[in-house]
Amino acid sequence: MATPDAASARVLLDQLKLANREATLARVAEVINRQSSAGAQLLLDIRGQSLTVQAAIGDTSLEIGDWVKVMRAGNELQLMGKLAQAPEAGIARALAQRLPWQQSIDAGLTRLVNTLTQGLRQDPLPGQLPSSRPAQPLPEAARQAIEQVIARLPSGNNLAPGSGSQPTATQQVRQWIAESGLFAESRLAQAPASQIPDLKLALGRVITALLTQQGSTPEQFNRLTPIATPELMQAPLQFPQALAAPQARSDGEPPSVGQMLRLLAGMLNRITVNQLHSQVLTARGGGDTAAPASTLLLDLPWLTPQNEPRLAQLRIEQYLEDTESERKSPTRATAEWRLSLAMDLDEAGPLHFDVALRQQAVSARLWAEKQTTLRRVNQELPALRQCLADLGLEVTDLECRRGTPQSSVTRLEHRLVDTRA
Repeated sequence: MATPDAASARVLLDQLKLANREATLARVAEVINRQSSAGAQLLLDIRGQSLTVQAAIGDTSLEIGDWVKVMRAGNELQLMGKLAQAPEAGIARALAQRLPWQQSIDAGLTRLVNTLTQGLRQDPLPGQLPSSRPAQPLPEAARQAIEQVIARLPSGNNLAPGSGSQPTATQQVRQWIAESGLFAESRLAQAPASQIPDLKLALGRVITALLTQQGSTPEQFNRLTPIATPELMQAPLQFPQALAAPQARSDGEPPSVGQMLRLLAGMLNRITVNQLHSQVLTARGGGDTAAPASTLLLDLPWLTPQNEPRLAQLRIEQYLEDTESERKSPTRATAEWRLSLAMDLDEAGPLHFDVALRQQAVSARLWAEKQTTLRRVNQELPALRQCLADLGLEVTDLECRRGTPQSSVTRLEHRLVDTRA
């Protein structure tokens, strides 16, 4: 392989920090031009940078998304071989199919909570008006599944300031993440016969109960068009999402069974999108030292003191520093964990937390939109610094800023998540 401009080849390769005879992984981002002489012009993603190359690929068939192993030889890249097709392409296709049909978890839970008192209307028969059939109570299995989810959600009343170091608070946070639905299939595989408290599995139990009541099949459910949240249609991969707080209305007309099934389908899609998106980002990180080695994206529902569902959006990233000195060391590469948490509180307003942890060193930055919240947080920063020090952490940076950090689309190329797919 060679760059189009030989004079700049050395500069480009040096920018990649690729030593002579050193091999690395690259992803085919685009096949720009296929040539008749068993060659092609390719756009490769290498270590977070894009590089256009002329490739003599011979009989090797390369497509967008393929991973290849390349080695620097002087001022050229040699193609060492193509990696076997990874499941990433199938995951990306499944992700693209669900992107336009996501329902926000907090809005969906608000509607589910209302059905505990309102019930659901049966879908009208042919020739009937939608309002001609009275609402009926939920099936008992659906009621139990909803009540279990709500009972296990963390409440704003439970976590008092300064309680973060308490064992009960730590256990609650672990439970909150574990039961978010992101790990549903893994947890079910470990305990297939038990009623695992998990958001995604609980939604499945509600769906099963409603289908049984109607005499419908899972195949009929799969043909339903999910109800989507408009904000999630406009920027489906943005973190954090700018979601409006759901309205806890209980005086309107109860939804029909069909409407609730479509809403539940959208909620399942939202959880599944986070699962698939996390897998794709983690797979990409394996061949790119500038990207996190692993990524988790979660929506974490919680309850206000008035028992109204709200949402915390969480992103957890792990970065591995694989320097030359560490490659020669038998010890593991140093890991840095980065956490981003976004939530909108009724009084404090929108808040965004960025935390980085590297061994015992921690840094944190908080963004607040309201001036009153900014003032209050700055008053509490010394106490927070002391709490972190009491945990044995070295606080390297701790500050609060007004406004919001720049939203970003998580690093996933649009070619593989085209919403028209």
